Amino acid sequence: MPTWFLQDVSRETLDKLCVYKKLLKKWTKKINLISRSTYDHIADRHIWDSAQIFEHIEGRWVDLGSGGGLPGVVLAILADGKKKPLNIVLIESDIRKATFLRTCSTKLEVPLKVISQRIDCIEPLNAEIISARALTNLNNLIELAEMHLTPGGASLFMKGAKWQQELEEARRNWQFSCDVKPSLTNPDAAILRIKDIRRVGH
Repeated sequence: MPTWFLQDVSRETLDKLCVYKKLLKKWTKKINLISRSTYDHIADRHIWDSAQIFEHIEGRWVDLGSGGGLPGVVLAILADGKKKPLNIVLIESDIRKATFLRTCSTKLEVPLKVISQRIDCIEPLNAEIISARALTNLNNLIELAEMHLTPGGASLFMKGAKWQQELEEARRNWQFSCDVKPSLTNPDAAILRIKDIRRVGH
């Protein structure tokens, strides 16, 4: 367990993360929540990776394509443990995965709202923070974020080794400010904090 993660994390929070890990393993046998290749490395590959953006979320936070709850459920557990006031909304169009997310909320006693619809079919959510992990390319993420961010809001996109290429491609269609934060769990990955989104030519 990384030392940066242990700072001010209670035993109750760690216990809830362990329960979540067990739920993830159990449900992955039925539905595809995580890659089988990472099944034996859930903590470092998924949980700690998700936890690293906790300090950057606030207010009304929307997680796009939440899937197995990474980072959504992980951050909800941390927020509950630290009594951080968040209005948490997880969007997942797959009914089975949405059911898993609601089960996590009940079993772990963490407050969150699950919307089981396509992201592009939902009325604007006016989020202060939008996050996404392993969902789609950056260009598509920015388009979705533009729909649901409140003015002055920011997006936190967790991207892999090709993040620079995706950033270059996205700038062909969008103008935005981007703060790049190196990943704490993968030297090739990065967290992109994107604000002030506008279409090129507008």
